[in-house]
Amino acid sequence: MLFLALGVLLGLVASASSLDNGLMRTPPMGWVPWQRFRCNTDCKEDAENCISEHLFKTMADRLVEDGWRALGYEYVNLDDCWEAKKRDAQGRLQAAPDRFPSGIKALADYIHSKGLKFGIYTDLGATTCEGFPGTTSIAIERDARTFAEWGVDMVKLDSCFSSSVTRAKDFPRMSTALNKTGRPIALSCSWPAYDGGLPPKVNYTLLGRICNLWRNYVDIQDSWSSLFRIIQWYGNHQDVLQPAAGPGRWNDPDMLLLGDFGLSLQQAKVQVALWAVLAAPLFISCNLRTISDEEKSLLQNPLMIYINQDPLGIQGRRVIQTHLLEVWKRPLVNKQYAIAIMNSATKGRPQPFVTSPEQLGISDCKAGYRIYSVLERRFLGIYMPDALLRSRMPPTSALLLLLRPLC
Repeated sequence: MLFLALGVLLGLVASASSLDNGLMRTPPMGWVPWQRFRCNTDCKEDAENCISEHLFKTMADRLVEDGWRALGYEYVNLDDCWEAKKRDAQGRLQAAPDRFPSGIKALADYIHSKGLKFGIYTDLGATTCEGFPGTTSIAIERDARTFAEWGVDMVKLDSCFSSSVTRAKDFPRMSTALNKTGRPIALSCSWPAYDGGLPPKVNYTLLGRICNLWRNYVDIQDSWSSLFRIIQWYGNHQDVLQPAAGPGRWNDPDMLLLGDFGLSLQQAKVQVALWAVLAAPLFISCNLRTISDEEKSLLQNPLMIYINQDPLGIQGRRVIQTHLLEVWKRPLVNKQYAIAIMNSATKGRPQPFVTSPEQLGISDCKAGYRIYSVLERRFLGIYMPDALLRSRMPPTSALLLLLRPLC
């Protein structure tokens, strides 16, 4: 009862002084270090891969020079482990001087000079998840001002070592504090993931007023089992999650695993297809210096990005689920649809799949639909609403289809 009463009170407060920043009208896109580089602070033995200003400048350069920025991948975000072990004499957060000798303001300026945006990480607890100084209740306003002075464009606020009561109080406070700086700063809230991700503990109406995106569920790990677990959780709880998302407020199923070690190429297609249909943030977390051409092609696929960035901002839903096959559908602008078809089998021969636009509930254009196999970059042809579309799908794979009406 105390939590619910507090939630009502905070809802009233947030409605009067919310983030209200007009940012992220489509899902954000960019690069983050965590999945690939974790908390590697050993710059003496591993200078090319430790969390340092060198790594972030290098990744910013890659985003520009390798065509990522032109496609919308614009954020370069710090995660945990960027800080010194203590705040400075004025009580301000500061970067580890050996790994960020130029300071965070200089790093932000460099990233901005590349036409990119800069994000930072902090945590509501006394320390971050990895033991660096966190943002306690008394430091929220000070840290928000510091971030604005440094030129931060996005803050990821984590929740290690915090309580439900603290989170309910301090996430709205950080939102308001960022708004008061006068600088547009997007807020990523790792709140629902720490409270089970579902009502009544999680108030998605409130989240939509104070956060631009939020982590709903467990951290993704570099494996098919982790990816599949997250997809199933989103499908099983879509009646709660799907209405919460929209322009400026996104469910975040976590980072993209492409370019790392745990997924096959077919499994990488599953994540790309589902993240596009889920209107998920697209944050790459790999070494952009070594990503394969095949994985780069998936992430830089213009039609995939077109689907993900659709301005209606409607999150897709799972509309068919059998023992092995699932179909997810997302409505897009101009009466278009995106369809993701996933084969979740982990062994055996390719599974046959037969459907039609009509069987998918898409039949409002009697003149038919142009259908594209997005990840294969192929035009499949013009299909009438009742025309059958046939495919054979390898284990742990996905198709991503785009349907464009002829009327």
